Amino acid sequence: MSLPQRLWLRLPNRIDRKLAVMAWCSFAAQVLVIATGGAVRLTSSGLGCPTWPLCTPDSLVSTPEMGVHGLIEFGNRTLTALVGGFAIIVLLLVIRSRRQRPDLYTLASAVLLGVGAQALVGGITVLTGLNPFIVGFHYLASMTLVCLCAAFLTRLRSQAKGTLWLPRAQWLKAGYWALASVTCVVIVLGVLTTGAGPHSGDPAAGRNGFNAVALQHIHAWPSYLLITLTFAITLEAYLHHGVLRTWLTALLGIQTIQALLGIYQARQGLPELAVGSHMVLAALLAATTTVIMVKITDRHRAEHRHAPANDSNEPRFHTSITHSMLATHPSV
Repeated sequence: MSLPQRLWLRLPNRIDRKLAVMAWCSFAAQVLVIATGGAVRLTSSGLGCPTWPLCTPDSLVSTPEMGVHGLIEFGNRTLTALVGGFAIIVLLLVIRSRRQRPDLYTLASAVLLGVGAQALVGGITVLTGLNPFIVGFHYLASMTLVCLCAAFLTRLRSQAKGTLWLPRAQWLKAGYWALASVTCVVIVLGVLTTGAGPHSGDPAAGRNGFNAVALQHIHAWPSYLLITLTFAITLEAYLHHGVLRTWLTALLGIQTIQALLGIYQARQGLPELAVGSHMVLAALLAATTTVIMVKITDRHRAEHRHAPANDSNEPRFHTSITHSMLATHPSV
């Protein structure tokens, strides 16, 4: 037996605890990248390593002459290896189970590909002198990776068979999708607002040219709408013993803290620590929203083991699970 075959057979062929641990590490590393990326911007270290992929034209790593800004920027770059390593491990732990759990395999593959793409985008931000639009896209791409990791963790904990319960009321279904849509709008407006503010990542970097004060107000309006919408859905969940009330409560708490922090930083002249905290909390807000939406939209199909053959090409839902859950929980 060849070495590649032996290594292949040593990979797990089922979902186990090691995968859950590595998936959580991958999620934490993605959030850490956002935190350190914020530190790079807020300490004006965005060009601490003035070139890419090397830190300087003659050195891969930061040199003493570059000072603390070089250390901060290079430290953020080295995290690419950390998130990439976790992404590779997660993919290897799930690859032999890809037939049984193609959803996990697809998400793990997407995270690994996204990490590689993020490294390239990070290089482009440096080579373009921290163009604010590319920097904003870099942040949104990191948020997407956080959401993919959150979706992986959610699917990992879900049942491999059966259909998860869905809300029956049409207005409630629309409410959840509105919640996700408004969240996206709030995050994008937040990125544009930051791109118009004073924290450019380097004194020589330009801004996006928008009116920062006007964008602060425009960013705030959908934020208040989002809190109101989440409160209404959460209240409905508690009144009808909805299965998602814990996650909705957590989401409402994050949104409230974010709103208060946004008001504080706007009134205090955008202090660096407040802005950095706002960036990290936005990632957790997006991740929590992702968990809720995955739980709502998840329709994992499975056939009854002892059911008669079906002439249709379409697979059957595990309807007994669905009916029992709908009977127990008539509404979210």
